[in-house]
Amino acid sequence: MKLPYAEPFRIKMVEEIRQSTQEERESWLKNAHYNLFNLKSSQVFIDLLTDSGTGAMSDQQWGALMTGDESYAGSRSFEALHETVKKISGYQYLLPTHQGRAAENVLFSVLVKDGDIIPGNSHFDTTKGHIEIRKAHAVDCTIDEAFDVDNPHLFKGNINLEKLEEVYKSHPKEKIPFCLITITCNSSGGQPVSLENVKAVKELSDRYGIPIYFDSARFAENAYFIKMREKGQENRTIKEIAKEVFSYGVGMTMSSKKDGLVNIGGFIALNDENIFRAASNFTIIYEGFITYGGMAGRDMAALAVGLNEATEFAYLESRISQVEYLGNRLIEFGIPVQKPIGGHAVFIDSLKFLPNIPRDQYPAQTLANEIYKEAGIRTVEIGTLLADRDPETRENRYPKLELVRLAIPRRTYTNNHMDYIAVAIKNVYERKEEIQKGYNIVWESEILRHFTVQLKEA
Repeated sequence: MKLPYAEPFRIKMVEEIRQSTQEERESWLKNAHYNLFNLKSSQVFIDLLTDSGTGAMSDQQWGALMTGDESYAGSRSFEALHETVKKISGYQYLLPTHQGRAAENVLFSVLVKDGDIIPGNSHFDTTKGHIEIRKAHAVDCTIDEAFDVDNPHLFKGNINLEKLEEVYKSHPKEKIPFCLITITCNSSGGQPVSLENVKAVKELSDRYGIPIYFDSARFAENAYFIKMREKGQENRTIKEIAKEVFSYGVGMTMSSKKDGLVNIGGFIALNDENIFRAASNFTIIYEGFITYGGMAGRDMAALAVGLNEATEFAYLESRISQVEYLGNRLIEFGIPVQKPIGGHAVFIDSLKFLPNIPRDQYPAQTLANEIYKEAGIRTVEIGTLLADRDPETRENRYPKLELVRLAIPRRTYTNNHMDYIAVAIKNVYERKEEIQKGYNIVWESEILRHFTVQLKEA
């Protein structure tokens, strides 16, 4: 008999979590203005709000914390991180930051100007926010297959070359500072970008003189999908694939709270010395000195270990298999989800789940709140609330998909938790006809509203 799969780790520490009553959850949600970000963690049983900084570190990472060098300039921890990033990415220059959006802020302060056009594959919310706050424009060039949840396309994060070339043809070169490839593509359902597509985007961009940068928060998961799904890549290591992907760009931003396997941190990695020097000035202004950039030495030490662990096949197989397990359970129950299952999360199609809720009442947020009320599970809306308003017309932007993201923290929950989640969502699905109204906005910020928006029942 073939041995069943077993995780390549054992549990060394546990944290108690408490189940609440439905009456408690309904009261807490009302007091939180129906925004799940406003809940206290003690009011959540299983937290799938994000996979960012919420995972469990290894014993090797915890050991590295104790050897961290807290020197203000030129610490050993920086040197360890710098060498690790160079080996994995091939980029020669490193600027640490306190997290991924800080890396975007520093880099875009150098590269993005008023009126610029930034094409890419479904820029995530903070990325788009950093572009639009500079009065520039993010242009989504993702393939159309990404917006059909039942389409089995294996690389729904891919960029459509015709859409991209139309952007290049329609705007002067000096208004397009770079093309941004997000790996994996969160907004399209945690979907990967193929190596073939990266090469094709590089070839096209070279013809127009446009450099490529990577939003690399989940680069290791992307490399795993290339290895498992792309012909000719099956015998290569994750590190080999990742390094080749990065070779087609000139730099990257990184939220280390994802595939860095740490609770805080980020960085910029570059090959252009001039951009590095310009970005160094903004790092000093916004973050800290260029060899720590808002990170403690101990956290840089843990990150250096985490980047190596995250680019090992055994870890990635365990991590992504758990996400697939939950996705397949939901599919068995008839729940409409983005297929194939993404790398870091399962994404539920709320328009199919709750077809009676009008889009201006935020069906994805409505579904996320119902899941919380049902079982104390906190998820997040990836839909109209997150899409924000058009910065010029101030009208709601309605994305092609209204998704609820179930982001799975790394090395944190067991498959028993996945079963609990699946059954809870099945219970909501069975009473979906009873859910006839959504929410209206009471208060919202001018940009990135979904983090702090206040709602009331419609």
